[in-house]
Amino acid sequence: MIELLPFVMFLAVCLCLLAGYPVALTLAGVSFLFALLGALFGLFDMAYLAAFPNRLFGIMENTTLVAVPLFIFMGVMLEKSKLSEDLLSSMADLFGGIRSGLGLSVILVGALLAASTGIVGATVVTMGLMSLPTMLERGYHPAKASGLIAATGTLGQIIPPSIALVLLGDTLSNAYQQAQLSMGIFTPKTVSIGDLFLGAIVPGLLLVCLYCVYILATSHSVKALASSQSNNPVDLSKAVKNLFPPIMLIIAVLGSILGGLATPTEAAGVGAFGATLLAVAKGKLTRETLNEVARNTVQVTSMVFFILIGAAIFSLVFRGFGGDTLVENFFESLPGGVFSATLIVMIVIFILGFILDFIEITFVVVPIVGPVLLAMGLDPVWLGVMIAINLQTSFLTPPFGFALFYLRGVAPPSLATSDMYRGVIPFILIQILVLIAIAIWPAIATWLPGTL
Repeated sequence: MIELLPFVMFLAVCLCLLAGYPVALTLAGVSFLFALLGALFGLFDMAYLAAFPNRLFGIMENTTLVAVPLFIFMGVMLEKSKLSEDLLSSMADLFGGIRSGLGLSVILVGALLAASTGIVGATVVTMGLMSLPTMLERGYHPAKASGLIAATGTLGQIIPPSIALVLLGDTLSNAYQQAQLSMGIFTPKTVSIGDLFLGAIVPGLLLVCLYCVYILATSHSVKALASSQSNNPVDLSKAVKNLFPPIMLIIAVLGSILGGLATPTEAAGVGAFGATLLAVAKGKLTRETLNEVARNTVQVTSMVFFILIGAAIFSLVFRGFGGDTLVENFFESLPGGVFSATLIVMIVIFILGFILDFIEITFVVVPIVGPVLLAMGLDPVWLGVMIAINLQTSFLTPPFGFALFYLRGVAPPSLATSDMYRGVIPFILIQILVLIAIAIWPAIATWLPGTL
């Protein structure tokens, strides 16, 4: 029973989170409590906690993580300055003559917002406020409209440059080096955030394309969709003026990273500065807007780093109880080897996605299972893409999906929750299909990084 203490500690953390306690304080508090009890009964060496100052210094010294507040600033600036609304209205005008043109506009604009904000909640709320009333007004079925918005909002998990991929890339990079050292490779190769960005491009575009195919293929089944086109004349020059700057900004940020011209942190700085210039050029950067953007950026960044500090304490105590050895022995004893181990990890992460955000899963779960799976021969880029899409699916699955809670908060009372649940099912099936495809053909995720 003593050897199961790491799992008991992990279960205690989950129960406290379900009870509503703050994530960072739960991670640190539960870990300290178990460490003290373990030391009292001679089961834990407090010397493990002596490594915490070095861990904390390492977090603060990690230049890659500086990209987090900059990408957050970029996304919040595009949202608060109303540039995203101009983007949606212009895209809807361009596709106005196409059957289900508004639905296609929502997918494309949602994908761009997902790439720029990188936070599921921000994208779902923004798209819900901007496009849900319009879609319902133009005759879209409530289930289809809500499902499309919720699914599009979760694209922020997989489309680069997203915060989820930045954090996941940094964590997997450390796990990959740890796995190689455990195999006796003392000049370990590294995997960069740019590699993970490259690996996520094809799966992300594949999801967007499949969403569009689904909307076009089912447009005939709902008679109201025939009247969903906009009757407004298309002002091409205005549409281009609204679409070109934010699209070029995202291309510049992503292209500089993928082309090796800038690190993710440098590109994030360019993105934050570029988003500010766009707001100034549009005449929408007021003092109140700048204050709100700065406040939101500080709040989200503080949350991320606070959770990271709590996760560092949890990791030390978990390792002090021998949790990493326990996980490794468990996976190695499974019949089916690496396939069974990967399947179990994916199922566990999917379930945890109901109660934990991607930040907690990235900082707590991935460091535990990542080194073990990578030591079994998995490609780190492939594993990162699989985890990202898996979490994306989890955040969309009823009844606990985070995206559904975010949408419910901004949806009109007339929209039934049951409609929201029905609406996301086709998109969940699409994401599961893409997961299976990447599992069968890993080159979907690994070909582009390997080529470039």
